[in-house]
Amino acid sequence: MEEEEEEEKKAELKQLFVYEHDARRLELFVRIVYAWIAISIILVVYGIIAEICMLIQWFVILILGRRSEGLNNFIKGYLEYYVHVIGYYFFMTDRRPGIMPKPVELYEKERG
Repeated sequence: MEEEEEEEKKAELKQLFVYEHDARRLELFVRIVYAWIAISIILVVYGIIAEICMLIQWFVILILGRRSEGLNNFIKGYLEYYVHVIGYYFFMTDRRPGIMPKPVELYEKERG
C-alpha cells in the first residue's frame, strides 16, 4: 500500500529546467507581453513585499529567537513562484505558467 502511494507521489513530480529542443516562434513574441510585462510586474511587487517580510523576520528572530510562520510562508511562496515561472521567463520552455502565483512545492535531491 505504501509503495503505491510512493509511486503516485513520484509520478506527480516533474523535473524543472529540462532541455527542450523544439521551440515555437509565435510563443517567443507572446512571451514579450506575457512574461516580460505581466509576470515581471507580479515578480517585482511580490519581491518587494517579500523583502519587507524578510526584514521583519530578521527583527522577529533577533528579538524573539524564533521565526514567524506567516512571514516564512509568504517568503516561501515568493520563492516557489519565482522558480515556477523562471523556466518560461528564460526561454527554457514554451509551457506558459499562470500569471498569478499558485501553490507548488519544491524539493531538493542530491545526486549520488
